[in-house]
Amino acid sequence: MEPEIQPLLPEAPPAEAATKTTVPPEPVAAGLKPRILHWLIWTFIGNQGLRAGWSVLLFLLITVLTLIALASAATFFDHHILHHAPVSHAFTAANEVISEAFQLLALLAAGTILAFIERRRLLDYNLTGPRPVAHFFSGLTAGFAALSVLVGALSWGGWLHFGPVALSGAQIIQFGAAWAAAFLLVGCCEEGLFRCFLQFTFTRGINFWWAFGTNAAACLLLALLLKGNGLWGVYAIALLGLFPCLMLHIRKTPRSGFWQAAWVTSTLFGLIHTGNGGENWIGIFAAAFIGFVFCVSIRVTGSAWWAIGCHAAWDWAETFFYGTADSGYVAPGHYLTATPAGNALWSGGTDGPEGSLLVLVVVLLLLAALLAIYGRNKVDAPAAQ
Repeated sequence: MEPEIQPLLPEAPPAEAATKTTVPPEPVAAGLKPRILHWLIWTFIGNQGLRAGWSVLLFLLITVLTLIALASAATFFDHHILHHAPVSHAFTAANEVISEAFQLLALLAAGTILAFIERRRLLDYNLTGPRPVAHFFSGLTAGFAALSVLVGALSWGGWLHFGPVALSGAQIIQFGAAWAAAFLLVGCCEEGLFRCFLQFTFTRGINFWWAFGTNAAACLLLALLLKGNGLWGVYAIALLGLFPCLMLHIRKTPRSGFWQAAWVTSTLFGLIHTGNGGENWIGIFAAAFIGFVFCVSIRVTGSAWWAIGCHAAWDWAETFFYGTADSGYVAPGHYLTATPAGNALWSGGTDGPEGSLLVLVVVLLLLAALLAIYGRNKVDAPAAQ
């Protein structure tokens, strides 16, 4: 009898093979997700939070949208509730107070939102230095004194003639207070934008190449879109700051971001004044130059309060007290009466004292006085990203 043939049993797999499992290859898309997320984070977030460029764009967008909303609400209320006629846009104290109050509200709204996003306080934007009240009143004194020196020099040289006093009695107090409120708001708005938010934000996130590109874009914009109104003043301040800022970059000077930022904010400050009707290139350059002096004041006092006071007092003395043209505008309700005479290069012509070559000497004296009084102080600006 033949033996029974048993069926062959399958061989058991080796012990090592039994423990191995086949892992399907990871999809390519899954590998890209972390890289895309990393790129997005790097694009928007830097060492100090939201990158400076995005902060500036968001700030400006919120400011513009808030201004549109405020203007629309005011127009609706004025026309449909109070049934007033359309408001005149003449250069008066009342119009300036209303216009600048709206701008200040928009700036405060934008600043508050950005401060929340960046986890800062609103006062962190160059408003937290020591002795703010003392610096503010020191700036008031400096602004009035500097403008008085300029007007005195113009009068002594025969380039400015004074006429009779235009106001008397209670009118002096009434218009003086109204213009003081208007120019205090002007100082808060313009310094709040340029020397507070923009100077602080650019300082923490700008280098030479970004500063150069911003100024070049501003000059190109002026060349393509505008004709006249002192454009060469903007070109001059942009060129004047090019070499010093390049040297800071080449030498890798620590914390040079503050001066790169000052170059940009001063150029942009001159640019916004090109929209004034009676400007010449000297007046535009002087505006940008004094903007740089205001940046220096932040460096040596620790805040923008001196700049706010100086700005307000300069404009008040020029427009109300001496009654001269201010960036091409002569305001109603001024105390003294002054008329330019002679060569516009020295008198300033329709621009007013700010359009005279002598203004550059006075701004230099103002800078020297600022450094003499506060120059021993040093305030570290935030390092650039």
